[in-house]
Amino acid sequence: MTLFTNKNGSLEILKKKDFRNEKELQRFVESNLETLFNVRFLATEFVISEKHGGRIDSLGLDDNDSPVIIEYKWGEKDNIINQGLFYLDWLIDHKGDFQVLVEKILKEKIQVEYGSPRLILIAQSFNKYDQFAINRMAENIELWTYSLYENNTFELRSIATSQAKKNKDTSASKVTQISYDDYSVDRLLEKAEPNIKELFDELRERVLNFESEQEIEELPRKHYVAYRTNRAFLYVSIQVSALKIHIIINQKDLNDPKGMTRDVSKVGHYGYGNTEIILKSMDDLEYVMSFVKQSYLESC
Repeated sequence: MTLFTNKNGSLEILKKKDFRNEKELQRFVESNLETLFNVRFLATEFVISEKHGGRIDSLGLDDNDSPVIIEYKWGEKDNIINQGLFYLDWLIDHKGDFQVLVEKILKEKIQVEYGSPRLILIAQSFNKYDQFAINRMAENIELWTYSLYENNTFELRSIATSQAKKNKDTSASKVTQISYDDYSVDRLLEKAEPNIKELFDELRERVLNFESEQEIEELPRKHYVAYRTNRAFLYVSIQVSALKIHIIINQKDLNDPKGMTRDVSKVGHYGYGNTEIILKSMDDLEYVMSFVKQSYLESC
């Protein structure tokens, strides 16, 4: 993809450059994990057990409290997928070690969701065999390519994903819906009144049909349903008589003449959005969707 910069009305092509080495790329991504993926950084070059051997490039915890392993491909490093799977195997066998690391770094007690750990692989390019290979695997693997340009412009693109237990919605080809062993949308809807179920279904359909070059994932959790591209942009808690919605846009950046939004950046709540909206009526859905769309665009 060619990028341009606007200089006094005249477009100039941004020239590509590169990091000096894989380590510089790694440090850059680790320093910006929350911005790029909404992932909290835990460790770099993490040494795993003697039985497995090796070092995990980057370890993190995402906004749904799932473990994240990140590996970087530099040049013709053809074994990156197998290497990543090797580290996933270690993670599942050493949940206790990972739990200790989480609590040590984040200084809080967190119930880590081990049902769907993520493996993120980052490179300038992947070949067609890499993309085909992950489609045959029942693991959560994401292939991301990057480009670095002059003027410190950085581009990150999702080119392939393969999620465990994934089901494609025939009405939205770019949507991935993930069902975890203990969580499902249907279970979360059980307690809701009929009009709230209808309201959620309408909101869900609109979100899953956003025009996007990236897949939109639907992730049922214990207390909410999350929606994400590379970062989660919407969290919906289904209550008996309302939908409690959290988005990643700060309240001060929203135009809200109806006063439906609330700043919860310093208030405990499910999900990680900074702004809360209580939606009770179909009459307010169009109004609320404008905020959800802003949050979605922020995540892309």
